[in-house]
Amino acid sequence: MSGLLATKLARFDVAALATMALRLELNLTPKPGLVDLANNGSHSDMDHALFLRSIAAITPWFRVFEKAGFEHALKPASEQLRLLRPAGMACEQAMFEATGGVNTHKGGIFSLGLICFAAGRLRGQNRLVCAESVCQQVSEICKGLVARELASRTHAVTAGEIQYQQLGLTGARGEVEHGFPTVRQHVLPYWFKESGERRFHHALLRLMAANLDSNLVSRGGIDGLYYVQRYATSLLKNGWDAGLLHEMDKALMSRNLSPGGSADLLAVSYVLATLG
Repeated sequence: MSGLLATKLARFDVAALATMALRLELNLTPKPGLVDLANNGSHSDMDHALFLRSIAAITPWFRVFEKAGFEHALKPASEQLRLLRPAGMACEQAMFEATGGVNTHKGGIFSLGLICFAAGRLRGQNRLVCAESVCQQVSEICKGLVARELASRTHAVTAGEIQYQQLGLTGARGEVEHGFPTVRQHVLPYWFKESGERRFHHALLRLMAANLDSNLVSRGGIDGLYYVQRYATSLLKNGWDAGLLHEMDKALMSRNLSPGGSADLLAVSYVLATLG
């Protein structure tokens, strides 16, 4: 392996990026309907301190995911999810123990865990770790996931299964199976056009405008999803500032709406944009 390739392969600590992504997403303020430094958004069972405990609990597992990807790098992509699941479930348990049973980061564990695992697999194959290669790896690892876990279920039980049968929404499973298309199409091309916190707010608005957020559907039905999409689209079209984001925050809280799926994808956006 050439020295240049080795440098590129070792350029980023993806596990550390995953933790940083969660911290940046949490601290972004204001964040309409979501927990931030100012308030608890539309959540009565969560606050900033709880999220910090959750992040601390799951951080070590990002390294475990990356190591597992490296160790199993030469096994077929079709076997990877089976190999990753035990660590994923253990990570979720660590989260629940830290939060007293509150689901703070299940979506983040799912998406960022797969990214860390994919990065480890790429390194194990002596391949470049970048946004494109990571997304491709995640897609290959998750091939057929929607068919197996949503389309094949005859009796819908979970919120994801019900939304798929009633509305055709594939949620986080569809996002990973297709290599994070919402992030790649609606965020990454615009990431470097803004800077600082405005970059993150702009990315979040773009995600809320485009993402078929299952969290919003769970809380407000399809009308709740469309309301947030229209609101975010309007701000992007007409211009926005912190004051308007505060107004959106109040509007979403009054309707008990929380775009948690978009928050998860904002963390994914940071990691993929950094990988370049």
